[in-house]
Amino acid sequence: MSTAPKEMNGAESVVRSLHAGGVDVCFANPGTSEMQFVDALDRTKLMHCVLGLFEGVVTGAADGYARMAGKPAVTLLHLAPGFANAAANLHNARKARVPMVNLVGDHALRHQQYDAPLSADVAGACAPFSDWVRSGRDAGSFAADAMTALSVAKSKPNKIATLIAPADIGWDAGGKMADVIAPQDPVPLDEVALNAAINALESGEKTVIIAGNSVLENPDALALLQGISEKAGVDVLAPTSNRRIERGAGRFAISKIPYPINLAIECLAPYSRAILVETVPPVAFFAYPGKPSLLLPVGCNIVTLAGVEGDGPAALAALADRIGATGGKPQDAAPLPVPQAGAITLDNIGAALANALPDHAIIIDEAVTSGAALYPAGNTAAPNSWLALTGGSIGIGIPLSAGAAIACPDRPVITLQADGSAMYTIQGLWTQAREGSNVTTIILSNRSYEILKGELHNVGAQPGPDALSMLNLDRPNLDFVAMAKGMGVPGRRVEDVKDLMQAIADATKEPGPYLIEAAL
Repeated sequence: MSTAPKEMNGAESVVRSLHAGGVDVCFANPGTSEMQFVDALDRTKLMHCVLGLFEGVVTGAADGYARMAGKPAVTLLHLAPGFANAAANLHNARKARVPMVNLVGDHALRHQQYDAPLSADVAGACAPFSDWVRSGRDAGSFAADAMTALSVAKSKPNKIATLIAPADIGWDAGGKMADVIAPQDPVPLDEVALNAAINALESGEKTVIIAGNSVLENPDALALLQGISEKAGVDVLAPTSNRRIERGAGRFAISKIPYPINLAIECLAPYSRAILVETVPPVAFFAYPGKPSLLLPVGCNIVTLAGVEGDGPAALAALADRIGATGGKPQDAAPLPVPQAGAITLDNIGAALANALPDHAIIIDEAVTSGAALYPAGNTAAPNSWLALTGGSIGIGIPLSAGAAIACPDRPVITLQADGSAMYTIQGLWTQAREGSNVTTIILSNRSYEILKGELHNVGAQPGPDALSMLNLDRPNLDFVAMAKGMGVPGRRVEDVKDLMQAIADATKEPGPYLIEAAL
């Protein structure tokens, strides 16, 4: 273990203190105001430093890392404009409730009065995308601020903590190591809520348990959830968007609330009672003419057994104990048929994926339009971890996979990536190549923002050629294989579903990243 020197600057005290608190990865896109951190990271050699060529890659990768590592990384970002570039995937991370610590450089305190070209309201930019924001004021207390940020990030529910780092307090002498601060414990189980949940289970009314967050990440909690479902005769659903679900052979298969508004309403219409575990009442992604915002039926009796700040697995254990339920034994789903030669379609792409997935793969799902067709593959495949877009801000898939691969270098990562959203953070392929990550990126190429065409109809529009032109990715067509090659990632385009299945199987066996453009 490294011993802190007697004399150090503010930046080094922050790096050393965060490392002592368990942070050992830094995802970075630094600028001039962060050079003191670049120097401190180099001199201490305490963290694995990962460069992203765009700030949205940095925060998306930190999100993927946290989902799989179960602990925060630190990001290094540059002033308000750099944070603005990072914000979309920070929005997704915040909705996923992952732990993350952001270090955002700012001008030196003495320079801030002069309105230099990159001057802006850094704290104001950070606030909407962070649960906690503080600006460091001197080198001696800088590490203490960082350790407060780390404690906030790790408290239940996980949070986004952003520490603004004026350049001078990073390079000034007088940095002091700070002690680790224990995160806040989950909110204790409420006996009133537990009794209300039991009443719902025993009511004889149509009841659904909607479980999210840490319940879905824990195979033992999933088995207990299955046992409760079977004992009480109630249904179980997951929210539409989830940071991680443990899926595949030997695990309880949970259906999600559908994304399309009409399907979601239809899915939830039968229930007069709902029990929520580490989630909130489901809400439509958008408002639509004549459609409700809240998806559970009017009059549905809702019980929150454990809120997002609670301990879902512990709450389920208490519930199971009270009703005499034990862990269920999942019945493996029948395997999907091996697809035969032919064009790649939404009807066969899931089977190709299910038959090609290796054991313990990490699936990154930003399939968007194709997502509903691909999701069932996770139940029939070998055991896998399924990570999805959470906040609805597209452009997370490629960076999310980069971070997941760094957290779990011994596991293959497969990214199901829509073509339109891939272009938001395509630079993440370069990071995968630089890190030598075993990531197979499958570009689902329909050459359009197909999901937006559906949304256009949902609001009652009758689109003409000008409207559709804004949603089509043609004139010219995108060449993902060429783009990947330019960033050091080999690849190929496939048009036959049997070739797709073989390409996935081959790519996941080889080290390093690979891209497959699947023509739909």
